[in-house]
Amino acid sequence: MATKIRLQRHGKKGKPFYKIVAADSRAKRDGKAIEVLGSYNPTTVPATIELNIDRAVYWLQTGAQPTDTVKSILQFKGALYKKHLLRGVAKEALTLEEAEVKFAEWIASKNTVIETAQENAKNKKLEFYKSSIEAGRERAEARVKAKQVETVSEESATEAPAEAEEDSAE
Repeated sequence: MATKIRLQRHGKKGKPFYKIVAADSRAKRDGKAIEVLGSYNPTTVPATIELNIDRAVYWLQTGAQPTDTVKSILQFKGALYKKHLLRGVAKEALTLEEAEVKFAEWIASKNTVIETAQENAKNKKLEFYKSSIEAGRERAEARVKAKQVETVSEESATEAPAEAEEDSAE
């Protein structure tokens, strides 16, 4: 039986929510699944991914082929790297303990990269809001100055004819 690891769509129209499943490749997209491996919610910022890495690695080792999107999810979460390390253990290139240590180090470094990216995105958002507020203030000040210049020019225009009438009356 050809097995695929793919997304199974749930949620309502315009608000997708996916389950990551291992299914027979001949089954329908939202049809019967052999096992649910996790979930993927692309509507949140950042996208929410929950994955049982051990079961995903098991299905990859038994020959299940991931779809393109699922492959990127598995790569992001480290399932493909863990499969790679376990293959090295099977070939006796390293021990299971060494593989677990390398995987834990990889997860730790990945988490720091993700946290810094989230922090940078947060800072960019704050800078954008600050700059938009500052631009709004500048526009408001420019409007106030324009009105002041307008009122001064109106006053001087009304004073000039009044002075001309006083001169003609004398």
